[in-house]
Amino acid sequence: MRTLHGHGQRAARAPRHAPMRTCGTAPAHHRPMLRPATPLQRLWLRTLHRFGRLLMRTVYRLRTRGFEDLPDGAAVLVSNHVSFIDFMFVGVALPEVPRYVMHHHHWRYAPLRWFFRSARVIPIAPRKESPELLARAMEAIDAALARGEKVLIWPEGGMTPDGELRVFRPGVERIVARREVPVIPIAIRGAWQSALSRNGGEPLTKLPRRVRLPIELVADPPVPAPLVDASRLRARIAVLRGAMR
Repeated sequence: MRTLHGHGQRAARAPRHAPMRTCGTAPAHHRPMLRPATPLQRLWLRTLHRFGRLLMRTVYRLRTRGFEDLPDGAAVLVSNHVSFIDFMFVGVALPEVPRYVMHHHHWRYAPLRWFFRSARVIPIAPRKESPELLARAMEAIDAALARGEKVLIWPEGGMTPDGELRVFRPGVERIVARREVPVIPIAIRGAWQSALSRNGGEPLTKLPRRVRLPIELVADPPVPAPLVDASRLRARIAVLRGAMR
């Protein structure tokens, strides 16, 4: 173990590089970025990453297991979703900022909208809400993976209301059916006690219970694309998480 210092049924398999249909023109804050990051964006992302590590080490006692063995190159990271800042917990445990995929409702707030755009976050929506936005998000995810980037998703589709794992949606299966990359399960342990979880009320509506809450992140070895199954990923993360919520 090390502390942070500096550093259901399978979905039908589609052709790896099948073209994906996009529909209409998205608002600027919903438009996924298909191009690589510019040099200025990369500098900004490195700055965010360093600041995030400093902030997280100051506010929490972060520990990681398994991250030193993660492979280089493209991968889909899947994690349980416990608190409002899970993206920061996972992000600072990695050598560089991944491509985050977040529900488009978060773009309603102007300060977050600016931050998400600058961090190249990909907005997504359920098919029943916006099939067009879902298609654009899947296209952006595939483009990021094709460039060798890591993409972080939350298969539960939202924060847990009770600290327990929710059912994993099959979107991860569709992602790797299109682009054969490994999937890395990650368990966040201890964040249910955070003031930014739904434990005892909505995030940002309550005071922290303690200073420097211990948070642990545990990464499992990569699962090859042909073996990816949402329900099995959920079971694996449940084992990694153990009794510590």
